[in-house]
Order: sequence, then C-alpha cells, then structure tokens
Amino acid sequence: MKKYIQKIIVILFIFVAAYSCSTKKDTVISRNFHAITTKYNVLFNGQESFNKGIENINNNYKDDWFSRLPIEPIVFEEDKIVMASFNSGPGAGFGGAPKEEKELTTFERAEEKAVKAIQKHGMNINGTEHNRQIDNAYLLLGKSRYYSQRFVPAIDAFNYVIANYPQADLIAETKIWRAKANTRIDNEETAIEAMKLLLFVRDTFEANLPDRIKEQAHTTLAMAYVKSDSMQKAKKHLQLATRTLKDRDQGARNLFVLGQMFSDENKKDSAFYVFNKLANFKKAPYKYKIHANIELAKNFSKDSLSTTLLERMQKLIKNRDNRPYLDELYYQTAVLHQNNDSITLALENYNNSLRANNGSDKQKTFTYENLGDLYFKNSEYQYASAYYDSVLQVSKDSLDIRIRRIKRKHRNLASLIKFEEIVTINDSIVKIASLSKDEQKQYFENYIKKLKKIDEDAAQLRLNQMAFGNAAIGLQSGKKGNWYFYNNQSLSFGKTEFKKVWGNRRLEDNWRWSEKATSGKTSVEDAAQTNAVNLRYDLDTYLSTIPDKKETIDSLKIDRNQALYELGLIYKEQFKNQNLARLRLERLATLNPKEELILPINWHLYQIYNNLGDTETSEIYKNVILTKYPDTKFAQIILNPNKNVEQEEKTAINEIEKTYKEMYYLYKEGKFEEAVLNIDAFIITIPNSNLVPKFELLKAYAIGKFKDIKTYKTALEFVAVSYGNTEEGKKAKEIIIQIGK
Repeated sequence: MKKYIQKIIVILFIFVAAYSCSTKKDTVISRNFHAITTKYNVLFNGQESFNKGIENINNNYKDDWFSRLPIEPIVFEEDKIVMASFNSGPGAGFGGAPKEEKELTTFERAEEKAVKAIQKHGMNINGTEHNRQIDNAYLLLGKSRYYSQRFVPAIDAFNYVIANYPQADLIAETKIWRAKANTRIDNEETAIEAMKLLLFVRDTFEANLPDRIKEQAHTTLAMAYVKSDSMQKAKKHLQLATRTLKDRDQGARNLFVLGQMFSDENKKDSAFYVFNKLANFKKAPYKYKIHANIELAKNFSKDSLSTTLLERMQKLIKNRDNRPYLDELYYQTAVLHQNNDSITLALENYNNSLRANNGSDKQKTFTYENLGDLYFKNSEYQYASAYYDSVLQVSKDSLDIRIRRIKRKHRNLASLIKFEEIVTINDSIVKIASLSKDEQKQYFENYIKKLKKIDEDAAQLRLNQMAFGNAAIGLQSGKKGNWYFYNNQSLSFGKTEFKKVWGNRRLEDNWRWSEKATSGKTSVEDAAQTNAVNLRYDLDTYLSTIPDKKETIDSLKIDRNQALYELGLIYKEQFKNQNLARLRLERLATLNPKEELILPINWHLYQIYNNLGDTETSEIYKNVILTKYPDTKFAQIILNPNKNVEQEEKTAINEIEKTYKEMYYLYKEGKFEEAVLNIDAFIITIPNSNLVPKFELLKAYAIGKFKDIKTYKTALEFVAVSYGNTEEGKKAKEIIIQIGK
C-alpha cells in the first residue's frame, strides 16, 4: 500500500512539473525552463551548425586577387529558386519536418533547429512572447535562410523580430541582416535608408551603438552602394567600417577592397596607405596580409621606395610559409625589376613564377603576357607570338577583354611569323642547292652527327633520371636491388629508348656505323629495320630532297622575295618598326627582285628614311623615283606632298574602280601572278581609300590559285585581321573557317 502511494505521489509530481512548464502557462518555472532549454540545447546546436556553415564558406571560397573582391565572400547563384524546406504552419510561417528524408546542409540544419525552438519552446500567450530566447531563434532562422539564398523568407523572419521585439538587444543586428537581404534582391535603396536611420538616428539620439555593430552597418551600406554603383559613397563607408577593426576577418577584407578601389582610381598614395595598414594589421588573416604586401609593390608612387619593396619581396620569397604564393611573389618582383629596366632580372623572376608549384592559371596568363610584351618591345616577334599563344592555351575565359586583346595581337603576328618562316626555309634550301655535291654531302654528314649527339645525350639523361630516381626510392624504403640493371622497369625503359635512337644493333665493335657491311639474314633484316627507324640519320634521305631544277629554285626565290616584301610592309605599316622594315626591303633590293617590285621598294624606303629622319638617304630613293618613274603616282605624291589625298580619291574614284576591274579581269583570265604584282604596286598609292580591302581580298584569291593552301590561308588571315570590320574581312574569315573544316 505504501509503495502504491509513493507511485501516485511521483506521478502527481511529474504531472505538476509538466503542467508548470507548459508553453501556455506564464510562470517563473515555465519561462526559465523554456529559456534555458532553448538557449543551451536547441539554439546551441543550431548555432553550431550555422558557425560550421560560415567556416565552410571561408575555407572554400576562392578569391580572385586580380579583380576587385566582393565585400562579402560568398557568391550566390543568379536566379536561383529554393523551395521551402519546412511546411507552413500557424504563427511562425513554417511547419514540421520535411516530407522526404534528405541530407541537410549546415544552414538547413541550423534553420531546422531554429524552427524547433520556436515551435516547441515558444510561449506566445495572448500575443506576448514570454520566452526571451525566441528572438534569437528568429534571428538564426533569418540568417540561415539568407545563406540558403532564400532572401524573401529571411526578410520575413527579420521583420518578425523587429515588429515584436523592438527593445531587444539584437534589434540593431537584425536590421543589418535585413538590409543585407534587401540588397541581395535589388532593394538597395531600402537597405540604404534603413542603415542611415540606424546609424544617424538611433546612434545619435537614442543610444551609442557598439563598435562591432557600427562596423557591420557601414559594411552593409558599402555593399548597397557598390550594388548601386555609387563607388565614392562605398569608399566612405568602408573607411568608416575600418576605423576600429573589431571583426578581424571582415575588417581585413574591407581594407583590401578599399585599397583596390583607390588603386582602380590610380590614387596610388591612398592605396599604398590602406594596404600598408592591412599589412601591419597583426590579427588579419594571413592571405590578406600577403596580398597586401603584393599590392604595395603595385601601388608605390615614389621611386625611392622601389629598393625597399624589392627587399621586402625577397624576404617574403625566402619565407617557407609563403610557398603557396610564390607564383605571385615572383611575378610582382619581376614587375618591379622591369620598371627599373633590369630586364635580365625581370625575365629570371617571370620564369621562376611560371615554375612555382601550385601556380594558378590566371597568374600564368599575366606572366606569359608580360613576357610576350617584353619580347615584342624588343622586336623579337616570334618569341612574343609564342608567349601570347601560351596565354590563350592557359586561359579559360575567352570572353575576358584582356584575353580578347591578346588574341588580336597573336593573330596580327601570325602573318609575320609565317612570312619569316618562308624566308628562313627558302633561304636555307636555296643556299644548300647552290653548293656542290661534295659540299652538300659534307653539310648533311655534319648535321646528322650533331643530331645523333643530341639524341644520345637526351636518351642518356632520361636513363640517368630513371636510374637515380629508382635508387633514391630504394634508399628511402630501405630495400636493395634497385641498381639500374637490377630494376626491370628501368631496364625496359632503357631498351626502348636505345631502339628508338639506334634501332636494332648487334653486339660488336663499331656498332654505331649504320653503313657497316653485314652478312647473313639477321644482319640484313637488322640493317633494314635500322634504316626504317632512323631515316633522320640517313644521308640519302636529305640529299634526295635537295631541288636541282632551275624552275623549282627560281620559284623558291620568288616566294622568298615576295615574303620579304610583305614583311617590309607589315613592319612598316602594322608594327611601326621602321628599322626592321628597312632591313627587309634593303635586302630584297639586293636579290634581283621582279621589275614590278622595284618601284614600290624604292617608295617604301624613301618613306622609311624620312620617318627615321635620314633625309640624305631618303633623297637617294626619291631621285630614283623621279628620274626612272616620273609619270607614276609615286612621283606625283613626292612633287605634291601637301595635296589632299582623300580629296584626290574622291575625284579619282572612277579611276580606282576602273583599275580594280582591270585587276579582276587579269584574275579571270588566269594571270594570277601578274594580278598580285599589279595590286601590290597600286594599293600603296591609295593608302586611305575605302576600296583597299577589295584589292587585298582579290589579291588573296589570286594567291590561292597558284600558291599552296598554307600561303593562301596566310593571305586570307591578313585580310581578316587588317580589315576585320569590313565585308571583305568577314568574307575572309568565313573562307578560313571553311578551309579549317
């Protein structure tokens, strides 16, 4: 009986305790029970999930240090629509658990906990909430929705706090988050107005806001002004946000963005001051400090600082902790050396930047571009073209304005490179063809000897690398038997490399002699296989390719001379390199060019020496034109230098069209070479005419009729690049695409 009474007492006690802790009963026990349970159980777990989500964002977000950073380090998907994870319910605007089980994100888990706190521990009695932790739950709910890119539901949660808890300690923070959400949905004007009221009304007339809240409010205002393209106001509020730096992560980011804004405006002194402040901010995350040092090297305005900055960059490079940033550090060091005209040191550091481990592709594009520009400036156009090509190979953003500019430069160099190749190759062939048979044989024997030595050294180097690499592995692992000839992998590789270079050779003296007499079936087969594999070492292979017909050699000379002429025009007109243009045209003049080229050569050399200020030499070419070609357009231009060329074109338009028809008839009659020479001679007399592209395209068509496909494509590319915006340029591009197919 006694035990029965005790059970009844226990049950009654539990019932009374449960009743007193009811969410519908306003008692001291109920209020404290639900407040403590909410704070230290449900909300604690929700806040932990939220903090983990923020940590994931900070760890996974990849900043593009070559562009202005966003103030908030997160990228939301454009036009993303996320369905609510929770069903609608009374009061709070949501319900219980989702219908389908799925893996929740950290922010969805935080939202779930906030919902649970509101639903199970909310004490809304007669319109008044008696659980003092519910406002925190709503704030966590709104922040979680914000990071889940559900901005409108987030604003609903923030509005609920502002409307129902106007005196809460977190009301200012809630207004800041609501302003951020409004900015994300393009309501930046509403966000700006709300932050102004918070900063300039409440802070002035009601109570001083904590520095942490002021930083957040000014940061949010800067975000809104950036969204509305009001950069001056954004800078002002970033400056205000970075006065106290209570939040080390956001404060460091604000300083970096502020420095970038000053740098974009070319206010180097202001940018230098901001980046220097960040570099000396001890609590700043290291990634901001290291990039602040790099930006200092970009934004110094006094030459006296150059040496100091170089010393700082070298110190950073030597620090082993900075190995992830070596590509950027070497690059900026190279830029400093280049600005000091220390080109050798600049090239060394650019190459170190390219060799740095884990270097980013975007950094490589800047390094390749600067190398290309250096070689271009030094008139080494083939090297420049190669580096520009590397930029295009590495870059993944074909729409970037900088990449498109480099692509144009690379295309402009394409014709030049091809013409230079024609000159080099044809010169070599003509030179070798002019030698006697014995001299030709001796030339190629020496060439083959050098080739074998290079191949043998390269193969031996690879074998050594393989052998020493395996030996090192054996030493590290403590195992024996990794000597080269005991290692099957190395031995197999060595045999393959040997056969690749020398073919199948018998074990005998003088095994390198490919012409050595052999006997027996095996020897014959080995010799046949050796010759098949090593044609690049076979003397007859080279001798048989030397042209011996006069017509073939004359054709090579004509192609070379035409390429020299085209190079002279490209250097003179397109790249404004008068010295290289002069060298190409003067050399052409000594090679007995066709009669049709003599007048244009003299005309261009006359203009080049005028441009170079050498009037004495220009007079020589001027006199040639006036004495030998007095009735030509060139002579008229020399005698009437002040005559308006454009006006002359207008009055002579019929004559130009008539000339074009004559050239076209030559093309239709199959006189392609004559058409090309006549066009070359005529178009230089009408440099400003709108009909020049028509002549150039017709010239390309004619070249395609009597030259190879490669030369035809080169001529079309010249038209496409030089006159890209004209109908002729577009037509040339279409043909190039068809050829590519």
